[in-house]
Amino acid sequence: MRHLPQLNKTATTVALAAATVVIVAVFLKSGADQAANTSARTGPGSTSNTPPSETSLDLSPSQLNAIKIEPVGTYLFPVEKEAVGNIDYVDDLSVQVFPPYQGKLLKTFVEFGDDVQKGQPLYTIDSPDLVQAESTLIGAAATLELTTKELARAKELYSTNVGVSERELEQAVNDQQTAEGALKAARGAVRIFGKNEAEIDQIIAARKIDPALVVPSPIAGQITYFDAPPGLLVQPGVAPAPFTVSDLSVKWMLANVLESDAPLYHVGQTVRVSVMAYAGRVFEGKISKVYPNVDPNTHRMTIRCEIPDPKHELRPGMLANFVIRVQDPLEATAVPANGVVREGDGSMTAWVTTNRRHFVRRTVQIGLRKDGMVQVVQGLQRGELVVSDGAIFLSNMLQSPPPD
Repeated sequence: MRHLPQLNKTATTVALAAATVVIVAVFLKSGADQAANTSARTGPGSTSNTPPSETSLDLSPSQLNAIKIEPVGTYLFPVEKEAVGNIDYVDDLSVQVFPPYQGKLLKTFVEFGDDVQKGQPLYTIDSPDLVQAESTLIGAAATLELTTKELARAKELYSTNVGVSERELEQAVNDQQTAEGALKAARGAVRIFGKNEAEIDQIIAARKIDPALVVPSPIAGQITYFDAPPGLLVQPGVAPAPFTVSDLSVKWMLANVLESDAPLYHVGQTVRVSVMAYAGRVFEGKISKVYPNVDPNTHRMTIRCEIPDPKHELRPGMLANFVIRVQDPLEATAVPANGVVREGDGSMTAWVTTNRRHFVRRTVQIGLRKDGMVQVVQGLQRGELVVSDGAIFLSNMLQSPPPD
């Protein structure tokens, strides 16, 4: 009984040691569990620079309502190039209307912006050449009239054998035929100036010169240039012409594109054009010319597109956006745009899952974009379940501070 205190002391020491071992074991297990959990979320050997694609999240049922999940599929992406250009007149369908002869401008019948038909009078000039041609016409008509009367009289006298020989009759016939030919030539000369047969007959009947030379429109279109004050001296081929008429049923779009894209553009490629004046409208056309020169300052080249515009809606000078399909459409792995997130470091990520509860963030490489779909070049496989809407919600959850 004398040794009981010593035994009690020893038992107490053993109990304390055992408790200490239990506490250390619990502490070590807790640390191991924490390390294992961290390893599962960030990957083994991770550091502060570990890419975000290794991060994972578990969502509660209420949080799952904020996102949409669907399998990774495919989408047919058109391979297109976009650029900006300007609307312009078609030079090949624009005509400067010069007079056929020199003269002073007398009167105009149309103004800038007016629509005209082929053959419609545009202006008149006082032409000395026309005056000369009409003078010749009136003289030829008078000569024919005189020789016709002489021939009739010679025939009458010859038939009665009174004072006219056969030779004189033949001379009268020859003079009359010569006068007929001269009149035909004179009528043709006046006709060249735009006078019709009725107007020529009127000039002959009235024996009065009409000095006004009418200049008609050579094509149907619209007056796109006008500089015709009365009294202006106009000459054939001396610019500027008083009027320019343009066929506006077709427009040009001239655009400067990157020289690096030069091999992609070819004559005949389809073009879709939009302008600010007609939001939502698309005008379709084709490339008509790829210019060979490259601007050494901007390193761009010019392409020309022809766009049908029967209603004259496109106006020269308008700024136009255009899209050109440069290759056949490409079928590729794709996800909705809301399923891809641009992270703070510039990387693109998506969230994938296998059980619709546990989500892993994965770095992806994207390519083409069209109609709300994004091509995934690398990082996802077709058929994988991916967050198609609300991926930004999951990424924001990682940035939220932990609850207290």
